[in-house]
Amino acid sequence: MAEKADKGERGGTTAAAPEDPGRIRNVVLVGPPGAGKTTLLEQLLVSAGALGRAGRTEDGTTVSDFDEAEARQRRSVSLAVAAVEFDGVKLNLIDTPGYADFVGELRAGLRAADAALFVLAAVDGVDTATVMLWEECAAVGMPRAVVVTKLDKERADFDETVAVCQRVFGDGVLPLYLPVHADDETLAGTIGLLTQQVFDLSSGERVAREPDPEHVELIETARAALIEGIIAESEDETLMDRYLGGEALDIETLITDLETAVSRGSFYPVLPSATTPAGFGAYELLDGMVRGFPSPLERPLPGATTPDGSPVAPLTCDPGGPLCAEVVKTTTDPYVGRVSLARVFSGTLRPDAAVHVSGHVAAGRDDHQDHDVDERVGALSSPLGKTLRGVPHAVAGDIVTIAKLARAETGDTLSDKDDPLLVEPWTMPDPLLPVAIVARSKADEDKLAGALARLVAEDATMRLERNQETGQLVLWCMGEAHVDVLLDRLTGRYGVAVESIPVKVSLRETFAAPGKGHGRLVKQSGGHGQYAVCDIEVEPLPSGSGFEFVDKVVGGAVPRQFIPSVEKGVRAQLEKGVAAGYPVVDVRVTLFDGKAHSVDSSDMAFQTAGALALKEAAAAATVALLEPVDRVTILVSDEYVGSVMSDLSGRRGRVSGSEPVGIGRTQIQAEVPQLELTRYAIELRSLSHGTATFTRSYVGHEPMPAQLAKKIQQEQASA
Repeated sequence: MAEKADKGERGGTTAAAPEDPGRIRNVVLVGPPGAGKTTLLEQLLVSAGALGRAGRTEDGTTVSDFDEAEARQRRSVSLAVAAVEFDGVKLNLIDTPGYADFVGELRAGLRAADAALFVLAAVDGVDTATVMLWEECAAVGMPRAVVVTKLDKERADFDETVAVCQRVFGDGVLPLYLPVHADDETLAGTIGLLTQQVFDLSSGERVAREPDPEHVELIETARAALIEGIIAESEDETLMDRYLGGEALDIETLITDLETAVSRGSFYPVLPSATTPAGFGAYELLDGMVRGFPSPLERPLPGATTPDGSPVAPLTCDPGGPLCAEVVKTTTDPYVGRVSLARVFSGTLRPDAAVHVSGHVAAGRDDHQDHDVDERVGALSSPLGKTLRGVPHAVAGDIVTIAKLARAETGDTLSDKDDPLLVEPWTMPDPLLPVAIVARSKADEDKLAGALARLVAEDATMRLERNQETGQLVLWCMGEAHVDVLLDRLTGRYGVAVESIPVKVSLRETFAAPGKGHGRLVKQSGGHGQYAVCDIEVEPLPSGSGFEFVDKVVGGAVPRQFIPSVEKGVRAQLEKGVAAGYPVVDVRVTLFDGKAHSVDSSDMAFQTAGALALKEAAAAATVALLEPVDRVTILVSDEYVGSVMSDLSGRRGRVSGSEPVGIGRTQIQAEVPQLELTRYAIELRSLSHGTATFTRSYVGHEPMPAQLAKKIQQEQASA
């Protein structure tokens, strides 16, 4: 970060398309819910001149007006971008949600950005959910500055917040500016520790002046710690010796080394912020982002290959290089159509250009297919909330919205039509909360498929599944808030009314003991009748064996041409179930006797007789219900291990092991019936205060406890 004594040149209401990637800063705002990220973004836009003092653009749009569903729910749940020019540099400011349900939007924002403002409220402190957000940034090596907001609120304590951050995030967290209070303890301005100047707002304007005598000692102490932290990261090994020897270091040298320290992701300058007085801390942040955050030229780019996986030369942030951009967010506007937000990594993107769209689907996703198609780019715009300002092009390093890319989805790569590329995808979390939905009416049902296809294209953290065994349409989501937003979008944006219904689990049946069945179909109704008799024996097989059919008929009791008919009838009845309506698995059926009629026997008659024989065998034997079991791996803070273990026991889970992972965390492995996991994504979050995550994978089907199986059979019988 950097600081200047004077105001400097401010940008206008629009951000022109830059020609030099070095004149771009892509900054993502990260922080927990309620930290004030969107409010801070509005303050920055007002201070930069992109919004009026009322927080509105020329057309009356506020920067908060990103999504109608969000406006109704009064919370930010979606990534949003606002571009503004400041000191001749284009700032692409990316607002991200803090709710855990929308971590996919957060990761998209991190992918598009080159640095982050980590936003914390001075009145809230640092909880486990905040630490997890910090770790999301650390996982991708994101340079960060810490912004302490809400300093104008009661109980706000800047020094205490910094101290907590140092304990949790490390010694690299050091103030770059300090807040200054007036005699009545209201905020009056900031102190720049590098320039040793006070930036006073008490008159309504930002005025630089010398510090008061009572500030001198405070400045000296905090400034010494700041400078030592900066030069500890310096590439000039003589700098520390010169400083300790009493040499006064040039501010420009310190600013250069500060940017280096921030870029490495090991030094985190802290800046104060508040809503009153107007503009408090905003100019310092704008100036710091321009002078202290890395440009796209200084950040590594993701790897790329050809769509078929062949290697290519590493990407460079060169406007003259091969075109390579990535769609980081997709939305559908009722009037404009599909709008894609893209980060350009290499080359220059121009309107009306022909591009290749490459997208590969992660393993296990069956809700859409791999695609490699050519499309033509529509209009390019620089976003400011809902307002789109047209631009003539977007160079490497820039972020731009693209109209009319009908096939592009979130995560897709845009490249030259004659030189297609595929960017290595960013990691997305698995949605683990299933919600079954049905359309409310026939009209809604007709529109549902198209609306769901749009949701899938927009939201990479949602998975759509048509369960072939239960017949249900299931949305896999990140949590309850995610469910609410998706259902609200279906209704509000696409006009499709749906209802959520209980999720069915794919149960199965099997024979617990051998049984015999006699199937007899004898009907005469004029003309040809129906005649078929067969005798079968059913035996249980080991789990996973599937179905076996054995022919032991002797003497032609069942003619050879009708033996496949018996097997077909048995298979059809196995699919329908014999006790509670679930498929029967892991059995061997042996046909050992039967009778036929020279005229009245037929293929259909023996199919029916085979099904009747299987049902009779089931009535004479014990049929067990099998339930699916998942292997669950849970990562949780040590303080909640006992609660999680106890909860797993209550879910009929079998814990197979636990081990420490890193500092203060434990990994637990268990096998748990799927019936007990329907709402586990919600309940585990509540149980662990948001500190736990888990993954699940199918292991197999196992016998259900007799009492529970009896209850389900009774429910099926009465349905």
